[in-house]
Amino acid sequence: MGIIGWIVLGLIAGAIAKAILPGDDPGGIFITILIGIVGAIVGGFIASALGIGDLDEFFDIGTWVIAIAGSLLLLLLYRAIVGRRTTGRVHR
Repeated sequence: MGIIGWIVLGLIAGAIAKAILPGDDPGGIFITILIGIVGAIVGGFIASALGIGDLDEFFDIGTWVIAIAGSLLLLLLYRAIVGRRTTGRVHR
């Protein structure tokens, strides 16, 4: 599957990750979608490096699980990093 396939898959995986982890994310829906795209690509690279599953098929369940897991991982990391920065601010 090419990079365009991973981008499309990432859009969908980002939406699924947002549904699994609802909440008010810093940056809004567009940042969450970008995190989904990057998460799907990163998940694909990690799975390829570890030799897990067949990443060539768009409609393979393993491909979807890897993309969603990568999106969830990046979304959690983003919330941990950005959330920590915003909690120290005092709003007046």
